[in-house]
Amino acid sequence: MPSESPSPGMASSGALEAVLFDMDGTLVDTEGLWWQATTAVARTLGVALGPADTPQVLGRTAEDVAAHLLTAATSRPGPPELTATTPPPGAPEIARRLTDAFATRVGGGVTVIPGALALLAELHAEAIPTALVSASPRSIVDLVLPRLDHPFDLVMAVEDTPRGKPHPDPYLEATRRLGVEPRRCVAIEDSPPGIAAATAAGCRVITVDSRRGLPDLHALCDFQL
Repeated sequence: MPSESPSPGMASSGALEAVLFDMDGTLVDTEGLWWQATTAVARTLGVALGPADTPQVLGRTAEDVAAHLLTAATSRPGPPELTATTPPPGAPEIARRLTDAFATRVGGGVTVIPGALALLAELHAEAIPTALVSASPRSIVDLVLPRLDHPFDLVMAVEDTPRGKPHPDPYLEATRRLGVEPRRCVAIEDSPPGIAAATAAGCRVITVDSRRGLPDLHALCDFQL
């Protein structure tokens, strides 16, 4: 079942003004594709990723992951078969490689998380505003949107704020553009960086597991403010 991470100082009652959705791992099952893309790029840098790298990869922006890979490439030697033969490129080039590798995999098709389309349809029928607040680049978001077939009131990509998740900027900007109060919004997230971002922005957070799927509108309203 989804779990709730209430924000400090949140009102105990009131109207739900909007529902804000993360994308990767929340609406579509793409985190495995992101890990594959990151692993492939890491290998070209002579870096072998492992479980310890997960917090620095999943839910992070391409720029953050690029910085992590660059640090790893210059500080920890990988297996001989992965040793890079040339100095690693700069972080912007690594970020571009990550985005391209991810786009190739997303372009091959993505799986929608169970319950996602049904919840989006219910929210649309009830005229409850929705926003997509993604840590992915706009190019990736545009690949995924047709699979969701939903008229989001706002679509936010990583380029839309100076800082991405886990900073609160994406959620603060989303609520500003929607003209709603963060404390009267529900953010649906799956990763620690996203949960941290939405909580810091003052939203109520519902944490979902891609294996269990999203709640329906009735369950979502149990978390109303």
